[in-house]
Amino acid sequence: MSTALTTGRPWRVILLFSIPLLIGNVVQQLYQFADAIVVGRHLGVDSLAAVGATGSLLFLLLGFAWGVTSGFAIPTAQSFGARDHAAVRRSVATGTLLTGILSLILTVVAPLIARPALELMQTPPELLDEATIYTQISFLGASTMMAFNYLSAIIRSIGDSRTPLIFLSIACAFNVGLVVLMVGPLDWGVGGAALATVVAQAISVLMCLEYVRRRVPVLHLTRADWGITRSDLREHLRLGLPMGFQASIIAIGTLAVQVALNELGADAVAAYTTASRVDGLAVALLQSLGLAVSMYAAQNLGGGRPDRIRRGVVEATWMSIVLSLVLGALLVVFGSALVRLFVGDGSDEVVHQATLMLVINGLSYTALGVLFVLRGALQGLGHTLIPTVTGVVELVMRVAAAVVLGSLIGFVGVVWSNPLAWLGAVVLLVPAYVREHRRLGRLPVQPAVPTETTAVAIIGPTDGSMVVDAVVTQSIPIITAAEAPDAAGGPLGTHARDSEAAAPSRRTRTR
Repeated sequence: MSTALTTGRPWRVILLFSIPLLIGNVVQQLYQFADAIVVGRHLGVDSLAAVGATGSLLFLLLGFAWGVTSGFAIPTAQSFGARDHAAVRRSVATGTLLTGILSLILTVVAPLIARPALELMQTPPELLDEATIYTQISFLGASTMMAFNYLSAIIRSIGDSRTPLIFLSIACAFNVGLVVLMVGPLDWGVGGAALATVVAQAISVLMCLEYVRRRVPVLHLTRADWGITRSDLREHLRLGLPMGFQASIIAIGTLAVQVALNELGADAVAAYTTASRVDGLAVALLQSLGLAVSMYAAQNLGGGRPDRIRRGVVEATWMSIVLSLVLGALLVVFGSALVRLFVGDGSDEVVHQATLMLVINGLSYTALGVLFVLRGALQGLGHTLIPTVTGVVELVMRVAAAVVLGSLIGFVGVVWSNPLAWLGAVVLLVPAYVREHRRLGRLPVQPAVPTETTAVAIIGPTDGSMVVDAVVTQSIPIITAAEAPDAAGGPLGTHARDSEAAAPSRRTRTR
């Protein structure tokens, strides 16, 4: 169900919108938990490390795809906030065309470069074959991932974050079952784990399409909506490409980390992979709050409510700080126990290194939480330069730490690459958002449009009193004295004049 994010208490609106995103990311991370547990325990530590060795390369291309599709949905959210449904449909058509083109390019080109890229990353020889199989199958199914991400993004852009959660949960349940089947009884190895993900994502795409067809008329496209102009393409690419490049820039940094890990051996790769599965759960929670702020800022910008943006971002920042402290404490206390879920006996060094990574990252989550909120706010407001520059800062900090510190102090130095990258980005984001915060304070505020939760004056009894906060089920025309049959006087003329004085507009918008 579509929901406007332009009314209600900002912190509550953001929190309620982000909760399904949080749950969805938890569900997705739990699938990755199951995937890693099945691969690690059934196929062994080397197979788990092989899957982990593909993470940076997959993130480089698939992260670009995720960022692009999220950016394509920002104009949709802005148009929905402005209540311009024709612009919403045109934005969806534009994003669909661009997503289709990028999916085709990714599906054709990426599988061809998988093995050369893994070799360039100095993937250990004993991991190379399985890593190549996993990467190629994942890339061949990239169109399903892009389609689901884009459909989820446009559904969220109209204020509905619950429906993508439902479909994601169903897909993840299929995914877990398929991984167990394909890796276990069918014995398809790591290729089966990758194929399970592709099939589950295809199921989620079909569910999204059917839902839009049945329940979301605002997203039903007509032939006229496909009259896409150069201006439409330029605006969507202006927002989508920087978000995609930002993800890719960050991924390049993770590639440098992966190369440094590969030089340290299979145990280091397995430890980093295992810790990343646990760490990814906490990061996903913080990232969901940032995505909610992005959609919130976009809708309120379209609705002419800069005051709500200012207040909402401040409140969301405090929420992210509290959540970061809680998550960090949980990882410090329970990190070792979580790591042991992934590896069997005889892997004490892997457990030790993975636990150390969780402690270091957990103590740094506050910087990451602030990063997600402020960057999400700037992206929702249509800014591309600063978020992209912060991605470059993350790249520089991450590569420098991985290369320099990794060579000096080994695994611990590589682990510090993430917290240092987050801190470097925050140092740039804070003053950038403060300037934007002040600019928003100088913008005019449009009057709020009455909704079903707004106190609406309704024509009352003949004594001239009014009923306030009444439940209204249809639009009520406001009749002026000049339009009334008995304009000179009488009860009808009196009530019409009272209604003019009380009503905020010629027609009250109701549900």
